[in-house]
Amino acid sequence: MGASMSGWAAKRFWKETSVSETDGGYQVLLDGRAVKTPAKSSLVVPTKALAEAMAAEWDAQDEAIDPNTMPVTRMANSAIDKVSVQHAAVADMLAAYGDSDLLCYRATDPRELVTRQADKWDPILDWAVDSLGVRLKSVSGIMHEAQDAHSLRKMSDLVHALSPFELTAFHDLVSISGSLILAFSVTHQYLDAGAALELSRLDELWQEELWGKDEEAQEMVEKKSKDFAVAAWFYTAAQRET
Repeated sequence: MGASMSGWAAKRFWKETSVSETDGGYQVLLDGRAVKTPAKSSLVVPTKALAEAMAAEWDAQDEAIDPNTMPVTRMANSAIDKVSVQHAAVADMLAAYGDSDLLCYRATDPRELVTRQADKWDPILDWAVDSLGVRLKSVSGIMHEAQDAHSLRKMSDLVHALSPFELTAFHDLVSISGSLILAFSVTHQYLDAGAALELSRLDELWQEELWGKDEEAQEMVEKKSKDFAVAAWFYTAAQRET
């Protein structure tokens, strides 16, 4: 019997947490027994860095196991139980963001915001042309305009080429930022997670300058920021050493 994370609040039942190499990658052992996913698959990850991060999360658990303090383990579970079994569907869903990318939808006024969007977002769209071979056009107002079909296909191919572990992290980068291009800018190490997330919040930050910060909204921002940083780290850590 391996250990797994289920819906109930399990108690800590092991003394020693370790990492071992196994077929297909690395796993976490609790008192020598391999951890399983919630769907009872082997929790095997592609790199030692991921396994060590998961082991640290398990080791940090006290009396009751709290999955909320185990983001790396949760993402690894998702990669194995969910993303790997519906890889194409997840990739299609994320690739669809390219046709309505946050960076392409521009305000029509006030002029200061229009200028700020151009100053901050245009360089990222230019980077996508140079580094990804993808050209997206910006649109003023909320009407949808279809993007270049070749660019959309190129982005879709890039997303479909990701491993289940990379795609799991990429999912969070895209869904939290609302931008396929910003997610690529992080995975290609053009921007760090903090800079990319700040660019995705440009309109919110503009509102905050005008009206001040909302305490509840700030809590959400902090959570998003933490999740985004974990996803960026996970993406890099999931890449097998070649």
